[in-house]
Amino acid sequence: MASSVWKGHITFGLVSFPVRLFSAARSETLSFNQLHKDDNSRIRQVTYCQLEDKPVPRTELVKGYEYEKDRYVVIDDEDIKKVAPKTAKVMEILEFVKASQVDPVYLESSYYVAPDEGGEKPYALLFQAMRESNYFALAKVAMHNREHVIVLRPGAKGILSHTMFYQDEIRQVDEFRTDTSLVKDKELDMAKMLISSLEAEFEPQKYHDGYRENLRQMIEAKIEGKKVVETPEPHIAPVIDIMEALKKSLAEKRKPAQVATAAAATSAEVADPPVEAVPKPRTRKAKTG
Repeated sequence: MASSVWKGHITFGLVSFPVRLFSAARSETLSFNQLHKDDNSRIRQVTYCQLEDKPVPRTELVKGYEYEKDRYVVIDDEDIKKVAPKTAKVMEILEFVKASQVDPVYLESSYYVAPDEGGEKPYALLFQAMRESNYFALAKVAMHNREHVIVLRPGAKGILSHTMFYQDEIRQVDEFRTDTSLVKDKELDMAKMLISSLEAEFEPQKYHDGYRENLRQMIEAKIEGKKVVETPEPHIAPVIDIMEALKKSLAEKRKPAQVATAAAATSAEVADPPVEAVPKPRTRKAKTG
């Protein structure tokens, strides 16, 4: 199992049990180094003093906070250590809130919360209680020299936690609003039909970072001396008539089903051709004399 990023106790009321936090996700990317164009040698970053017009070693660097234009107060590491919260061993649940009230925009980093030895039963109790009541827990914990508010929520197999952005960290954009009066009923019905036609189960494993794969293929091609193939640009036609665009979108979604139905009908005809009607032989009536 991966190494834990925090170890301590969750407390709610008089109930307390030991847990560990493990990182639940991390972004993957390809990194590049800065090279000198003429000889492909690595570039070394140089810190430079603007006033003295010369490079300075990192040992002579200090932190500074600009409180006015071009005026700084120097802050050293000891000053920061004095006010930084010490990593706590207790994650105290402050309150429970309805899951529907938690806007995902507040969620930051994700962690798995696993019970430590001796904490399996109260952990399972909290997990099941939150899952059946549809509540999330808000807890406070200090770790990594910062005080965090953490959202605890029941996942598919156990409790997940997310560090939460504070209110003043969320960007308030007045222009971010929607005028639903612009939508006509027929357009809304057609849009719902299109949504229904694109409905699928949530299967995150079928999605991949195409750009990262293209980068890897490009790098391999460059190493092997092959030509780099440019990614074609998608064609986006401007929407002039939204109703017409919705109708065409639905028609495109129905085409594969219609083609499959036609193909199945053709296969059935080939496998079992219709029996042609055979004319019955005419019979002459016997003459009586």
